[in-house]
Amino acid sequence: MDIGNRLDHLTYSTLVHPGDNWEQINASLRKYLPEVKKRFSPDEPFGVCIRLASATANELVQNKSAREELKRFFQENDLYIFTANAFVYGTFKNTLVKEQVYEPDWHTEERLQYTKNVADILADLAPAGVAPSIQTAPLAFRPKVDTPEYLATMTTNVLRMIAHLANLEKTTGRRVTLALEPEPACYLETTDDVVTYFREQLYSGASARHLAKISGMPVSEAIGALRRYVGIVYDICHQAVECEDIEDSLNRLVDAGVPIFKLQEASAVRVAEVTQESIDALRRFADTIYLTQTSEIKDGKVKQYLNLEDAFDAWERDPGPREWRIHFHVPVFLEELGVLRTTRFAIVDALRLHKALPLSSHLEIETYTWDVLPDHLKTGDIVDYVSRELDWVRSQLID
Repeated sequence: MDIGNRLDHLTYSTLVHPGDNWEQINASLRKYLPEVKKRFSPDEPFGVCIRLASATANELVQNKSAREELKRFFQENDLYIFTANAFVYGTFKNTLVKEQVYEPDWHTEERLQYTKNVADILADLAPAGVAPSIQTAPLAFRPKVDTPEYLATMTTNVLRMIAHLANLEKTTGRRVTLALEPEPACYLETTDDVVTYFREQLYSGASARHLAKISGMPVSEAIGALRRYVGIVYDICHQAVECEDIEDSLNRLVDAGVPIFKLQEASAVRVAEVTQESIDALRRFADTIYLTQTSEIKDGKVKQYLNLEDAFDAWERDPGPREWRIHFHVPVFLEELGVLRTTRFAIVDALRLHKALPLSSHLEIETYTWDVLPDHLKTGDIVDYVSRELDWVRSQLID
């Protein structure tokens, strides 16, 4: 939905629905999108984030009739596509995901070809006047990047992707952008990580020369292309879990000239003061199929755990005052979860800044955990839940 006042497109991520292959996502789009639109945007076109797993992308890039069928569905239901989730390569629902969610990473040909396929699909499906964005992984799970050569290969593959996007715009007239998504425990994790990587790797003279060589464009155009086609997804939840000041983080990205191609509204679990009561409440969020990266603030220092269970173990060995922030997406309209809290305050801060000076033309709610949320948080059905999230975000942007 274009919400006006230069605030542009707002939607939710269809990652919340079944979508590990073309049959699943096609069925999910047809089942849920018209119902959400009817409740949230009955009289205006409603924007779509499509989840494109590798299997789906392979099917659609080769099957023009399937793409035409999808276009007709969008047109007949007053829908339009403006972004795609191509972070998750394979299965995401009803199976153990954990750190495999980042595989294959940007060190591989598989990730590169998959993302090229998604770009080609978006160039065909998105309407005129829309520059669709591709949400992708934060390069790699941090422990895997153990040599300079690993980093260099990832950067080379990103440059090859930029060359593909530049050629795609030249041949189709459609600009598609690549948005890397920082996330806890990954190579791109903090705002400092992002600024350093863009400044020292992507925005370097070496990258401009390499892009010019592989794309055939002059270096002067390659310098511009590095900023035209690659930026980030700013997931507010992730940076809140990192215990960053959201307004400061966003301003530093702007100062560094890093484009925010998608501003993602998501909220995490927060425990302002860990107690046995809050730990008992948290256990229902643990032992999930996803990583539950946890940041602990204790004695003025931040320590990170890969999973909530690791934080439990640390507490049992050494109880005492501390705060936890847990990477578990919860409904954005909730400030409290019983004895627990959320990082909704970070969304409020980000949207206040965005409202004053728009940071991105793509806004998206990403609460994909409906199927693994504790039962007491599931009020109504998935359409009720998604519509309520959309209404809440819109209320923060429009007086």
